Amino acid sequence: MKIKRQKQAKKTISFYKYNFSFREPFQILFDGTFCQAALKNKIQIKEQMPKYLMGEVQLCTTNCALKELETLGKELYGAKLILQRYQVRNCAHFKSPVPASECLLSMLGETNPHHYFVATQDHTLTAGLKKISGCPLFYIISNTIVLDKPSQVSLDQVQAVSLGELVSPAQQQSIRSLKEEQGIGQVDGERRGKKRRRKKSHPNPLSCLKKKKKGGPTPPRKKTEEGEKKRNRQKKQKTEEVPAPAKTNT
Repeated sequence: MKIKRQKQAKKTISFYKYNFSFREPFQILFDGTFCQAALKNKIQIKEQMPKYLMGEVQLCTTNCALKELETLGKELYGAKLILQRYQVRNCAHFKSPVPASECLLSMLGETNPHHYFVATQDHTLTAGLKKISGCPLFYIISNTIVLDKPSQVSLDQVQAVSLGELVSPAQQQSIRSLKEEQGIGQVDGERRGKKRRRKKSHPNPLSCLKKKKKGGPTPPRKKTEEGEKKRNRQKKQKTEEVPAPAKTNT
């Protein structure tokens, strides 16, 4: 039975890794009911959880879960000591604590974006967790820790993604990161709503140059006219100086 449980756990972990992008260190949220059951069954959570998940883990809880154990009295004092050793994650109920089941559900939201595992023995919390896609569930049965099979909601979502009807959470995250890099999204929508101010444009430096005046027909040079007159005069003088032929007596 132990080997069979390990094979089933390995199969379930790989399902969440490939379909919902779960990565090490695995984050596990605990409430007081799970710690109380582990204390009764003498289960060492810190030792067994890394072996069970075959990787590094982070054991976490919330302030509301600790406050709930304080109000329940001395019967759960041992569970409170165990839970106090874990990392306390910030929740939205710091000033006004709520029941642990309500707090853990609020930490997961609708899609479990932080990839939490949840360890609990609370039936009402378990019923709420099975309605959230991509939410692995731990519980204790027969003195052993058990990782529950993927819920029907998770299986339906994976099937819808494979058929192309939905976008997987990993793809959604990559799309968001690409939008942020390109400056597209809510910031871009805000920019579109606002009117853009036109920048002051400087005049074209070529347009500032003075236009060249178009010149008219160039007048004939005086030198050429004088030269032509001189040449004509010289020709006339030469023709006048030629002597007439002498008359011969016959």
